[in-house]
Amino acid sequence: MLTTRPRGTNDLLPEELVKWHYVEGVLHQVAELYGYQEIRTPIFEHTELFQRGVGESTDIVEKEMYTFLDRGKRSLTLRPEATASTVRAFLEHKLYAGSLPVKLYYLGPMFRYDRPQAGRYRQFHQFGVEVFGAQEPSIDAEVIAMAMDIYQRLGLQNLVVELNSVGCPDCRQAHRRVLQEYLKEKLTDLCPTCQGRFEKNPLRILDCKSEQCGEIVAEAPTIDQMLCDDCHSHFQLVQEYLQKLQVPYTLNPRLVRGLDYYTKTAFEIVAQGIGAQSSIGGGGRYDHLIEECGGSPLPGIGYAMGIERIILTLEEQGIEFPHQTKTDVFIAALGKTAQKKGIKIAQDLRKAGLVVECDYLGRSLKAQLKAANRLQAQTTVILGEAELANGQVIVREMKEGLQEEVPLEELVASLVQGKKEEK
Repeated sequence: MLTTRPRGTNDLLPEELVKWHYVEGVLHQVAELYGYQEIRTPIFEHTELFQRGVGESTDIVEKEMYTFLDRGKRSLTLRPEATASTVRAFLEHKLYAGSLPVKLYYLGPMFRYDRPQAGRYRQFHQFGVEVFGAQEPSIDAEVIAMAMDIYQRLGLQNLVVELNSVGCPDCRQAHRRVLQEYLKEKLTDLCPTCQGRFEKNPLRILDCKSEQCGEIVAEAPTIDQMLCDDCHSHFQLVQEYLQKLQVPYTLNPRLVRGLDYYTKTAFEIVAQGIGAQSSIGGGGRYDHLIEECGGSPLPGIGYAMGIERIILTLEEQGIEFPHQTKTDVFIAALGKTAQKKGIKIAQDLRKAGLVVECDYLGRSLKAQLKAANRLQAQTTVILGEAELANGQVIVREMKEGLQEEVPLEELVASLVQGKKEEK
């Protein structure tokens, strides 16, 4: 077991991380364009934060959290999501005391004891944004547009925004009553999980992936029929803003999301044609979460997207990633004296901004040239005892196979200039 990673986790190897760095670069870039500032919260929090924030009746809290007691007998939980953690940090550090809205983004690992499958792991990574202190429907539309902007910059295609309003607590309570009345006679036909949800959280039955439950709720009353005037007006304005921003969407009255804190706007972004795990991100408004976590009433909205799911979708759609940075220069040094000089040349070139590799195994020139080719080095500097004695080095352009002698004192400036001319 010492050489096997835990189930549901991944080792990100160098060739895979090229993709991650590319995606993360786009995420940071777009977040800054939209005026968001990065926040980093602890990987574990007090368990109560997620029980109160995410909701005790959710699958996350009931089944999926990694919870443990520390040596002080305090219950701690590896974060299963980052919205509650961001709210906690927002309150603890009194970020509400500055100008509103506060716009934050995060990027990091989350943990859920889930059944591993393609694009879904027990340790996974999320990018997300949170906006605190903005009630206007325009911000709802903007965060959805921002998410779509990210996907489009990455090159993803065939995306659909599924949109719904889950109403306010009053709307939800009214919907809960009529939904339970509808399901009461069909309770024994529901899957065991949904039978357990009937009393605690019947709205989650609408989100069940069981085919049998799907058929049962096909004619169930939906919350769009129960929206109060305020929620209905808010939802209509969100749609109008999305149309202004030219973000296409489709209404899905059965979209409820898996977390209890959502109010009003809820959305998911789906990539069509990639199989069952087609949801690649989503979020919504949570106007009571800050109050639930101990703060004064303040509206909020946000979304999250899984990095693993983004990369899987890019691969499924055949979208190419930028190539890994190639080695600019390989130093092939022959002999102890040349090796010492080669290390100094390499360091000078790196300080000038070039990617440089050296031979550390004392190999033959032939073996070093093969290593340079494997590293896709553009240039190899050949440095031996005879070259040192003459104050010269051999510079070989690997692609063309051409080489020339360059005075040692001119080498760094020559290679740096060559790099600038390539750009």
